[in-house]
Amino acid sequence: MLTTKQRAELKSLAVGLDASFQIGKGGVNEAQVKQIDDYLRAHELIKIKVLDNSLYTAREAAEEIAAAINAEVIQVIGSKAVLYKRNEKDPVIKLRSK
Repeated sequence: MLTTKQRAELKSLAVGLDASFQIGKGGVNEAQVKQIDDYLRAHELIKIKVLDNSLYTAREAAEEIAAAINAEVIQVIGSKAVLYKRNEKDPVIKLRSK
C-alpha cells in the first residue's frame, strides 16, 4: 500500500510519460494484460489511454488490469490512467519511505 506522499511522487513522475498502451473497442484482453505486466516489470510505471470507441471507462479498464496483475491504480484523469507495480527484484523507481 502506498502512502499519499508516495502516490504524489508517482503522479509527478507520470506527467512526462506518454501513453504506452491503448484500450480500444475490443476492451481488455489477456494478451494486453500480459504485455502491460511485462512492461511494468521493466518500468514500474505506465500510462494507459482508453479510446473513445471503447466500452470501458478509464477507471474500469485501469481497475480490471490492476486486479489481474496485482498493480496499483495511481491516477485516472479523463481517458488516461496511470498504473504502478513495484519490481521487487530490481526496483527502477526509488520511492521515499513514509
